[in-house]
Amino acid sequence: MKDSIIIVSGGMDSITLLYDEQARIALAVSFDYGSNHNAKEIPFAKLHCERLGIPHIVIPLEFMSKYFKSSLLEGSEAIPEGHYEDENMKSTVVPFRNGIMLSIAVGIAESNGLKYVMMANHGGDHTIYPDCTPEFVNAFDSAAEAGTYVKVRLHTPYTNITKEDIARRGKSLGIDYSETWSCYKGGERHCGKCGTCVERKEALEKAGIEDQTEYEEN
Repeated sequence: MKDSIIIVSGGMDSITLLYDEQARIALAVSFDYGSNHNAKEIPFAKLHCERLGIPHIVIPLEFMSKYFKSSLLEGSEAIPEGHYEDENMKSTVVPFRNGIMLSIAVGIAESNGLKYVMMANHGGDHTIYPDCTPEFVNAFDSAAEAGTYVKVRLHTPYTNITKEDIARRGKSLGIDYSETWSCYKGGERHCGKCGTCVERKEALEKAGIEDQTEYEEN
C-alpha cells in the first residue's frame, strides 16, 4: 500500500531508503535550499525515482540561502575539511533544516491523504545535527500527529543505525552508490576531504563495497 511521502536528497542514505521502502512510497520530494551541492544531488534523486516509477517533485526554498547562516550556503571554499566528529564541522549545520522540510512534507502528506513521511537520518548524524537526533524525531512525530487530521507520522528507520549499516543494506538491494552524491563542496567531483566525503569512504569500505566515486584527490 502506497501510504508515504519520502524526502530524498540524492545522497546515499535517502536513496537507500527510497529502494528499501519503494513499495510504500507514493511521492518523493527534494528541496533546493541553495546549498553548494543541491545541483549535484537532486539529479540523482530524479534519476532513481524515474527508475522506480515514483513521482518526484522539487520544491525551491530560496529564502534559506538568503536568511540562514551555514557554510553549506556560502560557497565551496567555506566548507571545512575533516571528520564529522571534528568541532569545525558544526559550521555545516543549516539551522532547523529538517524541521522546515518535514513541515512541508507533512502538509503535502495530509493534502494527499498519506499517513507517513520518511526521512533517512542516521546515527552518525547525531554528533552535530540536532534535527537528526532521536529526541527531535520523536518530538516532531508527536507534533505531526497532533497537528493533522489524518494523524501523519514520521517513519525514520535509520535513526539508530550507522552509515555503514545503511551501506550494507544498499549493497543487499543492489544499489550503485556511484549514482549518488555526498560532497558538501558540490564541485565536478567529490572533494574526498570534507566530512561527508570522509564518512562516505569509511562506510563503503567497512561495508565491503568497492568505491567507484570519482574524487578530486584521485
